Amino acid sequence: MKISLTVNGAQRAFDVHPGDTLLEVLRREGYKGVKKGCGAGDCGACAVLLDGRAVNSCLVLAGKADGSEVLTIEGLSKDGALHPLQEAFLDEGAVQCGYCTPGMIIASLDLLTHHPDPNEEEIREGIAGNLCRCTGYTKELRAIQAAAEKMREARHG
Repeated sequence: MKISLTVNGAQRAFDVHPGDTLLEVLRREGYKGVKKGCGAGDCGACAVLLDGRAVNSCLVLAGKADGSEVLTIEGLSKDGALHPLQEAFLDEGAVQCGYCTPGMIIASLDLLTHHPDPNEEEIREGIAGNLCRCTGYTKELRAIQAAAEKMREARHG
């Protein structure tokens, strides 16, 4: 079957099998920033924005996403400039091995888009579905707080 998605701003058509997950389709089509972790929706490594909300793409059947808009980590930077979240993760050293980073950034983007001024507890809740085995989440928390401030400043110019 064929599905149509807007991926990172570009309209695309994909051939999919009935049981294909969005994760499988995206990785097959070259979006390698979407990581395969647990395959059960527990780790967040495969997070993408689907119609503006973070989802674990390993749990979404590709056919159910037909007609949707998908944002992967590859679509976050604009004209070669990193998104404030990407910059903050680098600046704060919150990337360690990097496997969880794309999903963590996508979950953080969802959080900051819908709640631009979160406190630490709200940040922890916003990234609760993203597992990192390298850190204690301290650097990630600082990065998200720094990005939130940069994003607020950009909005208020």
